[in-house]
Amino acid sequence: MEMTAQEHYEKKGKALKIMMLFALGSIAMVFAGLTSAYVVSKSRPDWLTDFVLPNSFLYSTVAILISSITIHLALKATKAGQNSKATTYLLITLILGLLFVFLQFKGFGQVIENGYFFTGSESTITTSFLYVIVIVHIAHLFGGIIALMVVIYNHYKQKYNAQQYVGIELCAWFWHFLDLLWIYLFLFFTFYK
Repeated sequence: MEMTAQEHYEKKGKALKIMMLFALGSIAMVFAGLTSAYVVSKSRPDWLTDFVLPNSFLYSTVAILISSITIHLALKATKAGQNSKATTYLLITLILGLLFVFLQFKGFGQVIENGYFFTGSESTITTSFLYVIVIVHIAHLFGGIIALMVVIYNHYKQKYNAQQYVGIELCAWFWHFLDLLWIYLFLFFTFYK
């Protein structure tokens, strides 16, 4: 018995979701390793105990939290067949993602203005860890932004509808994961000194 186009789409969607879960698990392991190294390095005599994250990192956290809501609303609108709403929410998500990156780099600038350097002879292990971990997260977020732009393009080309929305769903999974990952990192850097 031959599969219908919808059955084929659903089977492909399940395979893609499994692959996404493996990818998310791998990314989680990278950050578990980095934060574990941070914990181990805390016993060093040159560790900064008075280092405080600048406010830009808090504002970036708010931006990515809101973007997680907007991508969820985009998926919900797509499932309901409300394409213009989905487009609006996808574009807002993209803008908030770019705002997150901007605020992260602004935060790096504030760290340097406060006299803490990430590399070189004036750097500390504390700020070097912050730099590496945040840059690795931003690199993954750039991947999320590229995926989001592909989803926006495909949405514009009307490749998604109430029955076929796996692309938006996978992008939303990745986006929510990056959101949760950043919240973990933000809380980690804020409270683990």
